[in-house]
Amino acid sequence: MGSSASKPDAQVWKGTSPPGVSQDLIEALQSSPETDVSRLQSIELAVQARVAAELRRLQSEEAAALREAQEKLSTTAAPDSEATAPALSRQTVSKEVEALRAKLEERKKVRQLPDSVEAARGAVVRCLRENDRRPLDCWKEVETFKEEVRRLEKGWVEKVV
Repeated sequence: MGSSASKPDAQVWKGTSPPGVSQDLIEALQSSPETDVSRLQSIELAVQARVAAELRRLQSEEAAALREAQEKLSTTAAPDSEATAPALSRQTVSKEVEALRAKLEERKKVRQLPDSVEAARGAVVRCLRENDRRPLDCWKEVETFKEEVRRLEKGWVEKVV
């Protein structure tokens, strides 16, 4: 049980070379001053140099594509003179902004609610204040308010359509 080693001995090739490997290659590898670490470092440096070169190539391609796209945009711009085109667009934009402001001011106007809606709203508020610990007791007032709002919305829709 303990008479044989648990790991096989390292194989040393003396005299004859392993099949498929020449004796010259074995001697060159054994006499080489390079270590595994130095070989890995040289490989890593070669890979980094190749990646850097590829990145430079891609960046130059991107720059060329960007220049080409900018040239296309500049040639497809309005055939008018470039000095008047920005002024016209600025005037157009300012007119549109003023029109939008006017529409917004019209929407800000608050219209007076009908008395029936105000009364139903007041009833809900009063009930909630009286039943601050039990707001579910105000369901009748809430339903009345909802019905008044439905009537108001229906009248608005009919007026718009």
